Amino acid sequence: MRLEKCWFCSSTVYPGHGIQYVRNDAKVFRFCRSKCHKNFKMKRNPRKVKWTKAYRRLNGKDMTQDATFEFERKRNRPERYDRSVTENTLKAIKKIDKVRVDREARHHSQRMKGKKAQVLREATKELEQSIHMVKAPAALQEDSSLTLPKIKVKVSQPTEDNRMLE
Repeated sequence: MRLEKCWFCSSTVYPGHGIQYVRNDAKVFRFCRSKCHKNFKMKRNPRKVKWTKAYRRLNGKDMTQDATFEFERKRNRPERYDRSVTENTLKAIKKIDKVRVDREARHHSQRMKGKKAQVLREATKELEQSIHMVKAPAALQEDSSLTLPKIKVKVSQPTEDNRMLE
């Protein structure tokens, strides 16, 4: 069973699925679905369309440089059957899949590292702005511990020279 890659979005095209387009110069383009085929006909660049694999790799959303991808490309080529080689290959495939999953998880955690602090800051800011919606104004006046502490900032007073310049 030969699994092809979609020319536009790089997803897998299984046998009996998708569309195959042959240009006048005999170049074959395979598409996984009509969405990809239509975008190709509209002459869209896959690197500029946000949902494609090319865009995600170009903008650092997916892993690009990894040795496990090279192994996947190599194993698509047909080779003469040899039982010991096949056995070793199947063991290697399992090991490589585990390595790939670990690396993808590490990549995802590195991408999401700064997200937690940002979400916390946004939540605090929103709570400061709309604390009156959470607690009644009368309760806030009675117990000042319910409100968030105010941050005091020193502001320098403009001098006579600065006022004249303005």
